[in-house]
Amino acid sequence: MVEYRVLFDPLFEKISYQGVPDIRVIVCRGYPVMSMVRLPTRVSGGKANLHQGAIGVGINIATGVANTASIGNDVIEEHLDTGHPVSGVKIPGWKSILKLASRCYEITGLGYLGVDIVLDKNRGALILKLNTRPGLNIQIANSTGLGRLIDEIEQLQGDDPGVDARVEIARQRFGR
Repeated sequence: MVEYRVLFDPLFEKISYQGVPDIRVIVCRGYPVMSMVRLPTRVSGGKANLHQGAIGVGINIATGVANTASIGNDVIEEHLDTGHPVSGVKIPGWKSILKLASRCYEITGLGYLGVDIVLDKNRGALILKLNTRPGLNIQIANSTGLGRLIDEIEQLQGDDPGVDARVEIARQRFGR
């Protein structure tokens, strides 16, 4: 089996250690409700795995700008290995990333899932994998819980408005 080697976007060069950072978007009933970028560290062995010591950085759903960063339960300001600030980074093509994640609901029919996306230097946003049970550490990275956001989505009535509308509703309601 031969796989494409992802060349991560240069955006992450100063805030990542070796491996490929990824973006996780939590999608509930097709609405992207919360997101973070996971940054590899020396401790994580260059992997974007929070349980192995990667950094989780919350991303504002409305703007695509990185905000609060954490490692484990500790809030941090800069990457442990590079010393560069991790907040304030704007993710390019943010609206397209949210649409890509939202479409995964239609593909899978899963009411709740995590969509892991990598930003390739040449190809842009690529789906890495879909998670039926994504971890909840995304709440620490965003300094807020998912419960209220999911409750808001559960209260939405009527026919599915489609990907574009779901993304806009999410950006308006959940951006912070």
